[in-house]
Amino acid sequence: MDGPILEVTQVTKRFGGVTAVNHCSLSLTPGRIYGLIGPNGSGKTTLFNCVTGLAAPDAGLIRFKGERIDHLPPYLIARRGIGRTFQVIRVFPELTALENLLVVSRGDGEAARRRAMELLTFVKLDRLHREYAGNLSYGQQKLLEFVRVLVREPELILLDEPAAGVNRTLLNDLLAAIRDLRAQGRTILIVEHDMKVIMGLSEQIFVLDYGEKIAEGPPEVIQADARVIEAYFGRG
Repeated sequence: MDGPILEVTQVTKRFGGVTAVNHCSLSLTPGRIYGLIGPNGSGKTTLFNCVTGLAAPDAGLIRFKGERIDHLPPYLIARRGIGRTFQVIRVFPELTALENLLVVSRGDGEAARRRAMELLTFVKLDRLHREYAGNLSYGQQKLLEFVRVLVREPELILLDEPAAGVNRTLLNDLLAAIRDLRAQGRTILIVEHDMKVIMGLSEQIFVLDYGEKIAEGPPEVIQADARVIEAYFGRG
């Protein structure tokens, strides 16, 4: 497509007297991996919630593929082609790994099952497709939630701390899968506290502090930015 896939323009979100996101603007070009970083409480997850309809902005505009979505409920935003994961895992523990994918599938029958198995194979969970999700390890549940997002073939994928609590072997599988998605032309925006992960994956990084975007650029620029260093390390 021509132009940005996602445009966040001067978005503000308040909770009572607290401004969680303050006049924030981002623009994402299709087919790239973006990072969204900042200290705890800087507004990253709130911004994700605004993009996906879980929180309504108090001001500003959000456009996906040129059309406004900030007034839409989450299910319609998902149908437009935006998928996300959450900080706290949201798998269905009493369903099998395979059933967790089938329950969100738009298809039915054998075709849906084949697609679900392809996705489980994508993250090396195919041998556990009959296992209840609640019995999987924390890292395996993260991978399961990740591929459940892919069932509906989203064009834009928002990942909220995908590396948190995941062991190195499973993390490498996840990072490889994210890079494969980018190679397929998907656009990915990642919130992550592991700086090694985010700097190694992202082509462009946005930095929030107290709800405001304080920096934007490629990893090497962000790492040397004095405002970013102050936000992370300059507070007593």
